[in-house]
Amino acid sequence: MFGFLIAFEVVVAVLLILVILMQASKGGGLAGTFGGGSAGAVFGIRRTADFLIRGTQVLAALFIFLSLIINIFFLPRLEGEAIESVIQRSATQEVPTVPQLPPTQSPLGQPTPQQ
Repeated sequence: MFGFLIAFEVVVAVLLILVILMQASKGGGLAGTFGGGSAGAVFGIRRTADFLIRGTQVLAALFIFLSLIINIFFLPRLEGEAIESVIQRSATQEVPTVPQLPPTQSPLGQPTPQQ
């Protein structure tokens, strides 16, 4: 069921992208590229715009609804345990210490003080 919902979500996302790109903008958009000019002849200019706006609204609502359903009901949850992020896990790891270097000699042959 989870795989089916994810696949359906991807299809809705692709359709939503196409419907948004089909809408005519000030520059013409992709409506002319995908035959949007001929669609205006079939439905009429105003009815085509109304159809694309309504399609965008329906697909966006469906996309949000599916996202919520998948996240609330189908993602695995750990009962009683907080899920740590990657940053929190890396903060708890032990940091290696830097090895101490042996004292160095000054040009006069005397050891230099350690800081």
